Amino acid sequence: MDLKQLRTLVTIHDQKSFAGAADAIGLTQSAISLHIKALENSTGMTLFDRTVKPPRLTDDGQILVKKARTILALCDDLNAASDHESLSGSLKVGAVPTTLTGVLPAALASLKVTQPHLKITVTSGFSGELASAVDKGRLDCAIVSEPQHPEPALNWKPFAFEPLMVIVPENSGFTNMREHLQNYPFIRFKRHAWAGRLIDDHLRELDIRVKVGMDIDSLESIAMMVAAGLGVSVVPKRHIAKPFPDKILARPFGEPPLHRVVGIVERRERPKKERVRALFVELARLCQTETDDIS
Repeated sequence: MDLKQLRTLVTIHDQKSFAGAADAIGLTQSAISLHIKALENSTGMTLFDRTVKPPRLTDDGQILVKKARTILALCDDLNAASDHESLSGSLKVGAVPTTLTGVLPAALASLKVTQPHLKITVTSGFSGELASAVDKGRLDCAIVSEPQHPEPALNWKPFAFEPLMVIVPENSGFTNMREHLQNYPFIRFKRHAWAGRLIDDHLRELDIRVKVGMDIDSLESIAMMVAAGLGVSVVPKRHIAKPFPDKILARPFGEPPLHRVVGIVERRERPKKERVRALFVELARLCQTETDDIS
């Protein structure tokens, strides 16, 4: 996924057709179609119903249009600022563990170079407790999974779409997702994490009944257990060069593939909006780059 693809999606929505978007952007209709196909491949979502003419946005497409507008607006705001603008002061950031060993270190390292006077401190925790800390003012912002029930006092902005993957030992002879999940010990991502609840909800929706053998709150630990042949699991595929260790097979979960969304939550009055925006844009940039590089 990249910003050009998101901008194409929003333009199709606004112009009411692929042809109108092509005229507005200055591309051919074939190029517009390729942008959307690439976006569907990277998100695992079907964005348009192509059985009707002209193609119509699906429910997933409508949701992604709204999220794309948020991402594009924030990126445009930052680009409009001076390249030499320097930020200073403090920023207290909360982060779920999956991002601490994922995209966050690279984002912080980049900001250390571009914003040397910005002091960022990081606290780890689960999405629910971090969102509560932001709401109470103990944190300025937090990197969390998409909330199922957003707090009215908080503003959440997505920057990464992570496909959910069934992971199994490479020598397990994977042939059928349902069969593996129901017949092998299931290593569950703890349910008090929002991502864990999301996975459990999807398992129920698909009527897949797992046999829980372990309950773990670390993606790295889950992956190592699976690699050792101790069970199977469903986890997000993070935006890092090597999301899973050797000796693991990873296959998309669901048809079409399901995903979790990661973003930044902050208070609606946005007391440190420029500092939060700088972190957000860096995270979005890194996820865009790594998404393009990861198969």
